[in-house]
Amino acid sequence: MNKLILQAKNIQRSFYDGRNTVEVLRGIDIEVQQGEFVAVIGASGSGKSTLLHVLGGLDRPTQGEIYLKGQRFDSLDETTRGHLRNQHLGFVYQFHHLLPEFSALENVCMPLMLRQGTQFKQVKAKAEQLLERVGLSHRLTHKPGELSGGERQRVALARALVTDPDLILADEPTGNLDRHTAQGIFELLTELRQERNMAMLIVTHDESLAQSADRMLQMRDGRWLDS
Repeated sequence: MNKLILQAKNIQRSFYDGRNTVEVLRGIDIEVQQGEFVAVIGASGSGKSTLLHVLGGLDRPTQGEIYLKGQRFDSLDETTRGHLRNQHLGFVYQFHHLLPEFSALENVCMPLMLRQGTQFKQVKAKAEQLLERVGLSHRLTHKPGELSGGERQRVALARALVTDPDLILADEPTGNLDRHTAQGIFELLTELRQERNMAMLIVTHDESLAQSADRMLQMRDGRWLDS
């Protein structure tokens, strides 16, 4: 029986633009089970990325509750929320957000090095294994500027996986790539998720990529389309 990894109840998020209050999320409920692949689709501006940031603890909801592995997540202080996020979540973005001054290997090591008591020798070995798994064993010492777009995204995948997360949150992970490269990245992400029995919540505007998900949810104006 699957375990509940993430649960969100009545998530609302609004911003004040200096004149008006803009409602971006309007009462979102969602649950993600262990090993489940959920895709969220919708037009630009529908609230997809804001939802992912809120669910991942990178932003706080204006109203609502978020539980990660059964623990109330959104109301934690920043430090505790950061530790929980590092323990259970991995993030992949459209723009890889790799640190340009560090090598591929160093970028992958960083999330695990944030944990207390970690030994660099063990972290380095794990990062090397992951980079080999994503086909980049020959690019360990290359910096992001020396890698292609697809290679940078593969480094980002390895970085997201190095902490053995329960859930991968992916925001348009193939949106900045050509169709052929995007398909390869998407297939690799799916394979890695299945190998590790991780859950994955992916935000995308590409419905064809989302078709292989266990569930596909559509957003419009900050709500689920069928709500």
